[in-house]
Order: sequence, then structure tokens, then C-alpha cells
Amino acid sequence: MGRIPDQFIDDLLARTDIVEVIESRVPLKRAGREFQARCPFHDERSPSFTVSPTKQFYHCFGCGAHGTAISFLMNYDRLEFLDAIEDLARRVGMEVPRDTRARNEDDQTRELYDVLDRAAGFFRQQLRGSQRARDYLRQRGLDESMVERYAIGYAPDGWEGLKSALGTDGQAIHRLDAAGLLSKNDGGRVYDKFRDRLMFPIHDRRGRVIAFGGRVIDNDDSPKYLNSPETRLFHKGRELYGLWQVKQAHAKIPRLIVVEGYMDVVALAQFGVDTAVATLGTATTPDHAELLFRNAADVYFCFDGDKAGRKAAWRAVESVMPRMRDGRQAFFLFLPEGDDPDTLVRREGEAGFDQRLQAAMPLSQFFFEQMADGIRLDTLDGRARLAERCKPMLAQIPDGAFRDLMQQRLGELSGVSANVASAAAAPKPSRSAPSNPRRGAAPKRSLVRSVVALLLQQPSLAADLSEPHGFASLQLPGVPLLMEMLELLAARPGLTTGAVLEHFAARDEGSALNKLAVLNLPGDVDMWREELADAIRQLEQQTVAQRLDELRAAQAAGQLDEAMKAELRDLLARRAG
Repeated sequence: MGRIPDQFIDDLLARTDIVEVIESRVPLKRAGREFQARCPFHDERSPSFTVSPTKQFYHCFGCGAHGTAISFLMNYDRLEFLDAIEDLARRVGMEVPRDTRARNEDDQTRELYDVLDRAAGFFRQQLRGSQRARDYLRQRGLDESMVERYAIGYAPDGWEGLKSALGTDGQAIHRLDAAGLLSKNDGGRVYDKFRDRLMFPIHDRRGRVIAFGGRVIDNDDSPKYLNSPETRLFHKGRELYGLWQVKQAHAKIPRLIVVEGYMDVVALAQFGVDTAVATLGTATTPDHAELLFRNAADVYFCFDGDKAGRKAAWRAVESVMPRMRDGRQAFFLFLPEGDDPDTLVRREGEAGFDQRLQAAMPLSQFFFEQMADGIRLDTLDGRARLAERCKPMLAQIPDGAFRDLMQQRLGELSGVSANVASAAAAPKPSRSAPSNPRRGAAPKRSLVRSVVALLLQQPSLAADLSEPHGFASLQLPGVPLLMEMLELLAARPGLTTGAVLEHFAARDEGSALNKLAVLNLPGDVDMWREELADAIRQLEQQTVAQRLDELRAAQAAGQLDEAMKAELRDLLARRAG
């Protein structure tokens, strides 16, 4: 795998403002020199997640999550390392070295992306030559800008249109098959999977085509929608159709609307509702729910009002409830019989559709309506049954105001408060324990750890230390790491704390360094400079003492040569002086 040059990563982190990156996803509040929030990586009531603009790294005192802007994107957006690098590079106008990109994608992966991109081009070309397909799109009210924006194409009505165009040899056919574009019958004949269908490319988070959805033109044909099968690149339970286009249209997405079909997404965008996405022929999964909330705090699920639609809505509830941290909202819009989002927005326009969204049912209301279905709440037995039904799902909600209010509402409906037992059983805090220990208080540290902590607090202090470092041979834990850090800072002056940590992130020492980096050392830069100089002097004195011990041991064993005798006399004189 190709390795991104250290210099590129250093420059990228130097140009990146970690506060800006995190604040676009997590609301931050200033707290002195730092920023705070409730941790996005675990559930908590009070903020323990801090972001340092000077050190350019984040740390959670609750769960221990920490890192730079790179690791934040990897953990929060679930990006691979290279994807996180490319995301940050786009933000600051840098370009990842081409050879690095090429080496980080193996040949098979690159070939799949290539064949899918070529297939998308083939389908777009076929659309231009199909009057029937273009008439259908015009009939559905889609103009050329929408067709272009969503890269809609057409799979011709034949068995081997795509295969003939792109699969002219055995290897090409194998790639088409691996990309999910071919089918095989019982007789072994290989043919195009998509035929006589409008083709909707499905894009990943970097805008690359990873699969297709095909919709029939003749409504009497079936199935109405046909998706690519799962492949090395495509997992339908983790992707949302249209999310790439939504992200291109909005720097900060105001809300996401989940619909069932590709055409619904495109039609809504045509009429000004440009924040719709679609699940890919599957119920809303936990991965879908996480992806939705990572991109927008408000999510609207749009389903048919019939029994099947409410069943689909309930599946969404099951996936959403464990992810309902404070600040997130979920709503359910059930459509009139015979309508879908496409027909509704055509008839009522953007304003009418927006009014329906404003009147959508909150998750809390839908939850309790469904849980109370078939239960007589005018009886003790019925209210007890409701409480027992609700408790397991309410227990999945992260701690916070929403969970408290849901439990309160259950108490109003049933007379049984879901949090009574847990409150009674909760251990009372010890009077002797501090109620709010100072975060980042410095523990007692060894001399080497003190030097490392000072350098992490202010990496520029390394420039004050002259080489060679007399303590390099000192046999103490941490000295090799300290020497490595000093060499790094000498070779790359100007590194921030976050950039230093990034160099050691994959190492065993990375966790210990992060604990030192998060310390809030008292004093200012001038005081730290004096402390560092004093610590270095002590390390050098210890080095002299260590060498004296070695020479005296050699002297006792009769192993001193003339040079060693001269060194011993010199060291004793220096110590006496």
C-alpha cells in the first residue's frame, strides 16, 4: 500500500482548523482556551469532549477518544484513512499525490471503479439515443438539469448491450460480473442484468459510482426497481441513494428526507426539495440511521400510510431509537392513499410538501401509538402491559433529556415511571470523592515524562535545545522516544501538538502521548522554557552519573584503558567543579 508522505500530512494538518472540522458536525461551545461538547463517540449528559485550537487535537475525558482532524473524520464519518486525507485536502485546496492514491487502491478495486464508471457513461449515452426513455422522463416532469445532476441513464432493451460494449474479452466480462452488472441463467449463458430500465447510479461518499438502481419504464413490468447485488464496493444496508448530491448542494444539510424510490428523490429535487435520499430496496438499517444523523440532526421518514408503510416506519424506529442523542429529531410523514412523494410534490409543490413535513408525526408520538395498539389503557392490566412493552426500547435510548422525557411520558400513560427503579438503585456519590475533579490535572511525572509533556504542550520549545543531546545514552524508560521526538521536531519545525501525535498514532506509545498532551500545565511559554531547560540539565547530570558508575565498575574489574581513565578523571573534575 502506498504511504502518504509525512511532509504532506504535516502540511495538511498545519492548514486544517480542527475546530472548524469538528464544529461542522458537532456543536461546540468555547470553554476558556478550548472548546467543549458532549462526546459524539459515547453517550453522556455533561460535556467531556474537548477540542484544542492551539494543540490541534481533541480528547474525551469520558471514553478516552482522541486524535487529530484525520482520526476524527475516520471515526465520525467512518472514512478510511485515505478518504479522510482527501476530505481534508479538498477543504484546504490541496491535492493528495497521485501516486499515493494509485498505490492505496489495489488493482482489482481500481478496475471495479473503472468498469462502473464506464457503465454509467454507456447508460447515459444510451439515454440520449432512446426517444422512449427521454419521453418518459419528460412525462415525469424531469428537466435536463436533473438528469445531469443524478447522471440518469438507460439500459437498452437487449440481452447483451452493455456486455457487447464493455465485455469484449474474458477479463472484461469477469470485471462486469464482479461489479454486479451481469446475470447467468441455468444454462450458463451470461447476459446484461439491467435491460430496458432507467438507470440511477449510486455514489459513495467520494462521489464514485459503486452500483446502480434500475427502474422500469412500463409500470406493468416487474420488479419495479432492481438494484445491483452486493459486491466488494457495494453494501446496500450502508448506502443511501442521493446523499452525494445532497452533500454537494449543502455545506450544512438542514434536514434529510428518507423516501423509498430513486424517482421520488429526483422528483422532489426537481420541485425544490433537494434533501431527499432513498434506502436501496431494504428497510432502514442501524448503519442507515447512523449515516443519516451524522449528516443532519433532523430526519424525516416518508412512507405510505398503509399497513406496509407503518411496518416500514416501525423498522426505522427500531434502528433510530438507540441513536437518539439529544439534539437529534426523527419524524414520520405518512402519505395519503394512492400518493407517493413524486405525485404529491407535483400536485402541491415545494410549499405544500414542506407544510406536510412541518405537520409530520414526531418519533415519540408514533412510538407510543404503536406500543399502545391493542391495549386498553383504562385498565391497570393494560397500563402495566404498556409499561413492560416500552421499557426494553426506552432503555436503548442514550442518556439525556430525550430519554428522560420519553420515560416521563410512559409514566403519564401507564402510571409506572420507567426510571423509578433505576433512580432508587443508583449509588449515591461518596462525600469524600471530589464532585468535579479538575480535568487534565498533571499526575506526578518522571523527568523524561516531564520533558515530553512540555514538548507536547509547546512543540516549538524544541528549537531551544542544542544538539547533540548529552542525555541520548541515558538508560531510562522513555529516552529513546524523547530522542525520536526531538529529531522529528528538529527536522520539521512548526509542527503542532496534533501533528506530533499523528506521527505516533499507530505506535504503542501513542496512547501515553495523548494522555500527556491533554494535560493543562500551569504557567506560560516562558515558564515552560525554564522548566524544560532545568529538566534537560538534570537529565544530563544523570547521564554523567550513569557514565561514572559504568567507569567505576570497569575500574573495579581492572578493565579501564588509558582513554577510559582520562574520561573518568574528566568527569570527576567536572562534578567537583
